[in-house]
Amino acid sequence: MNVVTPTLAGARRGVSTVRRPHAIVIGSGFGGLAAAIRLGARGYRVTVLEKLDQPGGRARVHRQDGFVFDAGPTIVTAPYLFEELWELCGKHMTDDVELRPMDPFYEIRFDDGETFHYTGDAQAMRAEVARFSPGDLAGYERFMAAAKENFDVGFVKLGDVPFQRFTDMLKVVPDMMRLASHRSVYGLVSKYFKDPRLRVVFSFHPLLIGGNPFSVTSIYSLISYLEKHWGVHFAMGGTNSLVTGLAGLIESQGNEIRLNTEVAEITVDQGRATGVRLADGTHLPADVVVSNGDTLWTYRNLVPASARKRWTDRRIDLASSSNSLFVWYFGTDRRYEDVAHHTIFLGPRYKGLLRDIFRHKRVADDFSLYLHRPTKTDPSLAPDGCDSFYVLSPVPHLESGTDWAAFAETYRRKIEARLEAHLLPGLSKSVVSSRILTPKGFETDFLSLRGAAFGMQPVLWQSAWFRPHNRSEELPNLYIVGAGTHPGAGLPGVLSTAKILDRMVPHGQTVA
Repeated sequence: MNVVTPTLAGARRGVSTVRRPHAIVIGSGFGGLAAAIRLGARGYRVTVLEKLDQPGGRARVHRQDGFVFDAGPTIVTAPYLFEELWELCGKHMTDDVELRPMDPFYEIRFDDGETFHYTGDAQAMRAEVARFSPGDLAGYERFMAAAKENFDVGFVKLGDVPFQRFTDMLKVVPDMMRLASHRSVYGLVSKYFKDPRLRVVFSFHPLLIGGNPFSVTSIYSLISYLEKHWGVHFAMGGTNSLVTGLAGLIESQGNEIRLNTEVAEITVDQGRATGVRLADGTHLPADVVVSNGDTLWTYRNLVPASARKRWTDRRIDLASSSNSLFVWYFGTDRRYEDVAHHTIFLGPRYKGLLRDIFRHKRVADDFSLYLHRPTKTDPSLAPDGCDSFYVLSPVPHLESGTDWAAFAETYRRKIEARLEAHLLPGLSKSVVSSRILTPKGFETDFLSLRGAAFGMQPVLWQSAWFRPHNRSEELPNLYIVGAGTHPGAGLPGVLSTAKILDRMVPHGQTVA
């Protein structure tokens, strides 16, 4: 159906006789921005409501002391999902954003100093595997074939398909049985590799989406093939340049993003979502409400308990949340030219550390780190002669009981000392800009239940149909996007949740 919408000029003159149905999007993370663009393309007047003072949610940006720090995601994969959003607006992403391919994808540094160069080049990867363990080369080939099978089912076939009925889940059971999806990612990797270091190299990927490699379903091995298929990219100017570009698309559609606007309640009338009530008491009516907020937080705090039959307080209490993160953003008055753009710096333990984080919910004395040095690729993100960094340490969510207000500086100093001893000499005397984000910040800044960084943990019993549905099970007119619904966290995942809306939300109807 073709939808006729008034021109902006006509709207200013007040001559339009057409009303576009109104969609409200709660939150302006990548899922919310993508949802707003897709709804705008389908004929809706869209209002995005953002609690913070800038769009982006976890992908906001910090600018201080001449440094630019991306607050959240730094790795762009499956770039076609972004390109589609520009195409919906009749534009080209390359006019607004430059994606630079990474080579290598990561440098994975072990505790003993050995480094694995993880790249998209098939021959180079074979050489690296053979350098570590010649006997595992055939296993590597078989693992990548298995990862492709999981990719073909988990991403290509099901990544943008909603699971609204239990029968939708039953349809994929044969594929899951064939792929042995009951096995964990680490279990699948161990089937193909004997070398313990290679088992780490090819199983760590679920940590990028808040999953424990020892417990999440092996279907998430698809990430290894997804990266190989489309590559790993960096957005020049920082990941937030994508946020800026998407916000510009929303504006070009005649729609708006309201900042510093917190939603207090999703309003309900006769069993249907009818809009939102803001923290200042203002009621905004809507024909469609989309939440890009933390899904468990949305149900616990924004949807009235009387309207919830599946996602009751008890069920939310029993849900398993992902880990959280401790993030230190820092700038140095010197450059570390030998440090890669992406470095995964492993600690002395792997399984034991993950057990502490996910099962015992204990902040361990040791840690593994992800170090991001964007100025390796884009020196404009720091003053001349300087480097911009962030270092991320997976930690338990707030059920650990850690008093982060008291402990944060102690933990930061431990991370600084380790980086200084092994990777960034002279760091403590070179830092000239610094800020941190703790699990408590995930709770207060992003309204994430338990301060979880990725929403619900992507274990099998919280995936697909078992995850909160893209079209709310509780209320007609309410939809969910972002990490907390199917298919889950990570940029390809959250962008796919918005794409799923195209299958479920009706085209906007013109009203005289």
